[in-house]
Amino acid sequence: MRERISDVVFGGSGLHIGRNDDTPGHVADAERVFSYRALRIARADPAPLAGFDENAWVPTSGAKARTMADLLGEFQAVRAATVALFRHLPAEAPLRRGTANNKEVSVRALAWIAVGHALHHQRLIRERYLPG
Repeated sequence: MRERISDVVFGGSGLHIGRNDDTPGHVADAERVFSYRALRIARADPAPLAGFDENAWVPTSGAKARTMADLLGEFQAVRAATVALFRHLPAEAPLRRGTANNKEVSVRALAWIAVGHALHHQRLIRERYLPG
């Protein structure tokens, strides 16, 4: 069984991925982490933020038992929350810096990381499912 990737997630490309592909769940989980980091740093929280092992999270996520439509719906909700967070930050917040995964990072960089991560997986899907 194959289902269409929604326009919201992958820009109307009409890509198809396998039913057991948990990529949207992985991308949603990672985006939650990037947004949480951005929120903490934007609010001037000085505490260093731990890293996470996304590879360890995938098998325990339950994504393979869910429909692709459900996973995509979750990603859309997470992306909407991410957009709302960044849209409503005070003007000075994007320049604030903190430590995440033992590296200094700005709130603005975390916005780019969230978007870039999703685009990275879009590219991987294109390469794997639309060869040539």
